[in-house]
Amino acid sequence: MDDSRLQDVSEAGKRAIASISDVPQYIDGNFVDSESKEKFENISPFTNTVINQVASGEETDINKAVKAARKAFNGEWGNLKLKERLNYIYRIADLIDEHINEIAPLESYDTGLPISQTKKMVARSAHNFRFYAEMVSSRLVGDVYQVDDDFINYTIHKPVGIAGLITPWNAPFMLETWKIAPALATGNTVVLKPAEWSPLTAHRLAEIIDKAELPDGVFNVVHGYGETAGASLVAHPDVELISFTGETTTGSEIMKNGADSLKQFSMELGGKSPIIVFDDADVERALDACTWGIFSFNGERCTANSRLYVHENIAEFFTAKLKERVNNIVVGDPMKTDTQVGPLIHTNHYENVKAYLKIAEEEGCEVISGRVPEEMTAGNFIAPTVLLQADNSMRVVQEEVFGPVIAVMTFKEEEEVIEKANDVCYGLAGYVWTKDIQRGHRVAQKVDSGMLWVNSQNVRDLRTPFGGSKHSGIGREGGHYAFEFYTEVQIIHVALGDHHIPQFGK
Repeated sequence: MDDSRLQDVSEAGKRAIASISDVPQYIDGNFVDSESKEKFENISPFTNTVINQVASGEETDINKAVKAARKAFNGEWGNLKLKERLNYIYRIADLIDEHINEIAPLESYDTGLPISQTKKMVARSAHNFRFYAEMVSSRLVGDVYQVDDDFINYTIHKPVGIAGLITPWNAPFMLETWKIAPALATGNTVVLKPAEWSPLTAHRLAEIIDKAELPDGVFNVVHGYGETAGASLVAHPDVELISFTGETTTGSEIMKNGADSLKQFSMELGGKSPIIVFDDADVERALDACTWGIFSFNGERCTANSRLYVHENIAEFFTAKLKERVNNIVVGDPMKTDTQVGPLIHTNHYENVKAYLKIAEEEGCEVISGRVPEEMTAGNFIAPTVLLQADNSMRVVQEEVFGPVIAVMTFKEEEEVIEKANDVCYGLAGYVWTKDIQRGHRVAQKVDSGMLWVNSQNVRDLRTPFGGSKHSGIGREGGHYAFEFYTEVQIIHVALGDHHIPQFGK
């Protein structure tokens, strides 16, 4: 690798990248080859050259991982005292903190995400573990129901069993920890199937958890394709729950494949989120939010505000400012600290986004793009793009592009924009900008989305629920809401005296 690319990378990051080797599976506390010995190539999004080889897991590997997870759940891990279990969770968080300067560069190198953004993601990952250790200590509580002096009835939370976690390639490390932390903190064991396009930091996480010395089998990683490793995990009869983050059609297929074993599902799926800007909004702040919301994470973001509805009174001014911002966004090497938009994760995804830009032209949009430096042509670069003259009937407005592309539309009346905002199959997030706080609340409550931000941009509070409606998902993660998925509630009925019992056949 060209050393000049790493001038903004810490010494620890440089060592981590220089030491990249082939990625094995992590099963039952050991790093092992896949049973088939098959491997697949991991490709750099910046150069489209091979980074390394990754063990390709299949059904036999999943079976081994599930067997190990069951043994741990029924054995040492399942019998640990709460304090002992949470000590492991805090230890993982401490180790992540120790290795932030290695993990963030690996994430950027593997995914194309700008390093200035991956550093923040990794820091949040450590917080995920600490947060859930604290949440389990303080909020994993039951209810008590007294019935006069005859009965006392109370509820307890029990871990479900084996959690199958299938994670995406956009912000992979942070999103893996988002699922792993509550799963382990509540006492489950885990089989993780990471996205095949971003294996490096999933492997680094396995090394960190191995260093934390969790009992063997508590945490397992099986790399592989969704059609093989992922499908086998979903269909496995001994896996009680599946948490999936990814594309909507894949989520639907996963639910079908897991139906026979009556699994529980948590689904965080696609989005086509609106940002609504009224004519009394703080324009500069709304522009900040609008550009960050669609162009950060290279546009590969489920909550991205990919549909802009701007009031007709300020549309011309706002659009001109938006185009100006697009031209100034720094597109470049994800390993450079001044890069704001890097390459898309994979050539397949790159070609898909390019196809949508062609569709936009065919549908009548004016396509306005920023600039990709000539020296970046080897990578999967799509410049930040604005689609003008868009309307709700177009595919580029209805379908998730998942790239740095925003469709711009105008509105006149409040009811009109609510109708337009809701006129898609998705319902993950939404954003409203107005100084009229009554209108802000009114519109927020009428937009069909699991999450809605008023005069703010995607600021997350881990105590609050995360998830969507309609085709954007099922269930909620975050805060104590995760307990509804990762634990079973059991009710215990205790008689306080000799209550009447009907006597049959005496």
